[in-house]
Amino acid sequence: MSRGQNRIEDGFRLRIIEKRAGILRLVREFFQKKGYVEVETPILIPYPIPEANIDPPKAEGGYLHPSPELCMKMVLSCGLKKIYQITRCFRKGEEGRYHMVEFTMLEFYEQDKGYYSMMELLEELIGELVLNIEGKEKINYRGFQIDLTPPWPRIPFGEFFQRTTGLNLEKAIEENIFEDLLTSKVEPSLPVLRPSFLVDYPAQLASLARLKDPHTAERFELYMGGLELANGFSELLDPHEQLRRFVAENEKRASMGKEIYPISESFLSAISKIDKAAGVALGIDRLMMILLNQDEISLVQPLTYKDLIP
Repeated sequence: MSRGQNRIEDGFRLRIIEKRAGILRLVREFFQKKGYVEVETPILIPYPIPEANIDPPKAEGGYLHPSPELCMKMVLSCGLKKIYQITRCFRKGEEGRYHMVEFTMLEFYEQDKGYYSMMELLEELIGELVLNIEGKEKINYRGFQIDLTPPWPRIPFGEFFQRTTGLNLEKAIEENIFEDLLTSKVEPSLPVLRPSFLVDYPAQLASLARLKDPHTAERFELYMGGLELANGFSELLDPHEQLRRFVAENEKRASMGKEIYPISESFLSAISKIDKAAGVALGIDRLMMILLNQDEISLVQPLTYKDLIP
C-alpha cells in the first residue's frame, strides 16, 4: 500500500472506518424517520453557483461541485417537501487542520419552513447522535465537556461582532477586514461548553438567503467545540432578486481576478416554483472530528489524497 505524508496506523484507521460508517447510518435513519427523501445529484456540473469566495476545481466537461445546493433546489422544485443528501464536495485552496479540498457534506432542505426550524432540527440531529454514542447529552472534545441540552444559544451576529471586536460589522466588511476579525476575535469568543448559533448575518454575506430586513439575512452558522459545523438559511426564492445577487457576486469575482460563471436559467426557473423553504449544509468530517474526538480533519477520513502518493 502507498504511504502518504500523514500516515496513521492501520488499527486506528479501522476503528475510524467502523465508527464513521455507524454515524452515517444513524444520520440516514434520523432523516428517514423524519420523512426526508434521500436524493442523488450530479457531482460534475457545467458551472457552479456564482459565489465570490468559493472556487471549485475544474474537471473535463465542467466543475466538481463545491456543494449540491444548485441541484438539490432544482429537485425540491419538482414537488418534494423534504430532501437530504450526503455527498463528496470539492473546493480549491482549502487545505489545513480543518479543511480539505475534497470533503463530505450533508445538505437538507424542507419546504414551508424557515431558518429557526432548521436550527431546531440540527439540535435534534446532533443531540440524537451524541446520545447514541455517549448515552447522554454531553460529549468530550479536546478536553472540554460540551453540553448539548437544547435549546442552544442563538447569538445575534451584528451585536456579537461589535462586542468582540469593537467595530461595526458593516464597516468591517467595507474595509475588507471582516474575515480576519471573524477568525481572530469573533470565533474564539464563542461559547466552548455549549454549541451556539450565530444568527442574522449581514445581507452582503448571504447571497442565497431570504432577507429579514434590508440589511439582514435569515442566515445562521452553527459552532461547536470551536468548529464551524453548519451553515443554514431561509431560502431566497425570488428569481429576479437571485439574479441580481448572482450578478453582484460575479462582479466581486471579476474584481478579484477570478473566473466569471454563467448564471443558470434552469435554477432561477426552479426556485420560482417554491413558495417557502429552508436548508442547511453541514460538514460531516468536522462533525466526525467532534464525535470521534479528533483534532485534525484528515484523521476522520478512511483514506485521503495524500495516502495515494507513493
